[in-house]
Amino acid sequence: MLTARRTGNAPARPAPEEAGLTALARREALAAEAGRRLSPEVAAAITAAGFPRHFVPDRWGGAAGEFGALVTGVAEVAEACGSAAWCAALFAAHGRLAAYLPAEGQHEVWERGPGARIAAAVVPPQGRAVAVDDDWRLDGEWRPASGVDHADWVLLASWTPGGADREHRIFAVPRAELSVLDTWHTSGLRGTGSNTVVADGVRVPAHRSFKLDALLRPLPGAARCHSVPFPMVAALVFAAPLLGIARSALRTWTAERAAVASPHPATPTVLAGASARIHTAGLLLDGAAARADHGEITPLTVAENRRDATTAAALCREAVDDLFRTSGSRAQSPDHPVQRAWRDATAAAGHGTLDPDAAARAYAAAVLSPDPGGPR
Repeated sequence: MLTARRTGNAPARPAPEEAGLTALARREALAAEAGRRLSPEVAAAITAAGFPRHFVPDRWGGAAGEFGALVTGVAEVAEACGSAAWCAALFAAHGRLAAYLPAEGQHEVWERGPGARIAAAVVPPQGRAVAVDDDWRLDGEWRPASGVDHADWVLLASWTPGGADREHRIFAVPRAELSVLDTWHTSGLRGTGSNTVVADGVRVPAHRSFKLDALLRPLPGAARCHSVPFPMVAALVFAAPLLGIARSALRTWTAERAAVASPHPATPTVLAGASARIHTAGLLLDGAAARADHGEITPLTVAENRRDATTAAALCREAVDDLFRTSGSRAQSPDHPVQRAWRDATAAAGHGTLDPDAAARAYAAAVLSPDPGGPR
């Protein structure tokens, strides 16, 4: 399960299941890119490694795990395949979101076991939701939904009717009741299969729905992972794959330079700068995960986590940019590991959750509030 631990740029020691996933994901990385989705074997290995069950409540057989273990495990997989790590991280994160469903809805999602893979398209709200008797009817399209081809369930979000009283509501829908459009034609994270989901008059019972703002409040009597507000950990989950992607690029770039008799004069500067950025990013994510797992939860610590996760993501992207820029003509091949890392890192860092300006505004608002607790 998710037991690998790593500090800075030192080698990790993954659990056997996770090591199996990493080896398989590395072998199939190019095929995932070409096919624009993970293979069924990689998806099954993600489940076997414990990612979908990582945040599932223990009452359903889940691990109710910690964010530190998730960051370490995701980064390890990302060194082999950024797309596999992205899907692994989101399958875990979406299990955490599904824990906010009413009890009957949770039972339906996990009645066959805690390893159900859950895809999602929850921000921004899309499609249409209309109340029908005591249920909801969903129509429209949602995109992107990473890993949807291998999902058992999908969380979809829509605004409900009501003008000023409308709600941003999340609905859990069996994947079998939805159709998928092949729309994921991208430069980076190609293997995530983040396609478009279509609902045509899908009925969703009330017990398989909850309001988005529920994610801001702790679940009564729940484990720590369900007591942390969504904004404190959202960016952390999306930044974790970037850390492993950057480490992979650094490893390849360094090996290539070590094999050259007379490396470019700029090699020491690029190597030191990129490795320092990646090392710093790892420390920032370790700190943010520790804060989420054990720290005090205040508006300031929530903002600090957003600040640190988005900064870590930016540092990883900058490091990979430098490594790709100085890789020469060999990296112009689309299957070169540094180019693939550059494309994946660029795509991942562009996710809205990792917006540094939004994180900076939230941090400034917390620090400059009447009782901020002081900047750290």
